[in-house]
Amino acid sequence: MPNEGSYEVALKRSNEIHADLPIHPEKYTMLTGDRPTGRLHLGHYFGTLVDRVRLQNMGVHTNIIIADYQVITDRDTTANIADNVRNMVVDYLACGIDPAKTMIFTHSAVPALNQLMLPFLSLVTEAELQRNPTVKAEMEASGHALTGLLLTYPVHQACDILFCKGNIVPVGRDQLPHIEVTAKIARRFNERFAPVFPEVAGLLTSTPLLPGLDGRKMSKSYGNSIAISMTAEETAKLIKKSKTDSERMITFDPENRPGVSALLTTAGICLGRDPKEIADEIGMDGAGALKRTVTEAVNGYFEPIRARREELLKDMDYIHDVLAEGNARANEIANQTLAEVREAMGMVY
Repeated sequence: MPNEGSYEVALKRSNEIHADLPIHPEKYTMLTGDRPTGRLHLGHYFGTLVDRVRLQNMGVHTNIIIADYQVITDRDTTANIADNVRNMVVDYLACGIDPAKTMIFTHSAVPALNQLMLPFLSLVTEAELQRNPTVKAEMEASGHALTGLLLTYPVHQACDILFCKGNIVPVGRDQLPHIEVTAKIARRFNERFAPVFPEVAGLLTSTPLLPGLDGRKMSKSYGNSIAISMTAEETAKLIKKSKTDSERMITFDPENRPGVSALLTTAGICLGRDPKEIADEIGMDGAGALKRTVTEAVNGYFEPIRARREELLKDMDYIHDVLAEGNARANEIANQTLAEVREAMGMVY
């Protein structure tokens, strides 16, 4: 794991980029993505989607990968994957991603991207891969044996980032080790063969972490998440069922009252307000009033997004076209990068 020194270096670089982005957005190419393992939820929305839309609208070259091959890093099935991919595209567009400005594509449709794995694997040691804390954490969480794909996950991510010459990747602090692997691969390739790849930096996000309805991390597997695609009624039902505690007075205390505080945080983020203020307003009105406040906040915020979603669902041919066009563009870029890689390695015969 990076020591505090290297975190400080990453933070300093990230702050410099944040300051430069509004002035020179065209200098930056951003790559980010999601695994299509289910519906995107509010954690995804406030954690990354809002930021992607902001960077896109700022004029950064934005790219989003739907990492379908990565579904099988820790799962034995690809059931529902096509439906998940299509719904992911619908969510992106409903949330403000513009396919005219942002390239949306899937792993499996871009062979040249995946072919970068072979030279990249020669640039990292097994020990470096074994040390990666994210790989360790994901292996423990899934209870799955360490597959070759999970072990090489950071290298596959390096292919995703570098095939389009990505130089910024929005990440939380816990994902910095992945960016270090990518930066290392780019640097080693450039030194060993020829300068093909840019310097890569993690763009540290300052977005507050949205907890799940039970106070734990919001996750599909915990069943504590509100999906963007849920109806207002489904949202209300889920919030109503969420656990609070027996204390009537509503206070914001994440450590001792995780359930109550998670609901207050959700309301606060949706309303753009301090959760403590909301708690003070509810006071002795209790959990029922809290849940009503949260339901209104979430449904109010997502009403226009869900309305757009409904419209998009009526035209699945358009969704198919968005993905087909994104994949076609990604293939052009990947073929060009692979040609440069082969040229640098002297493998053009």
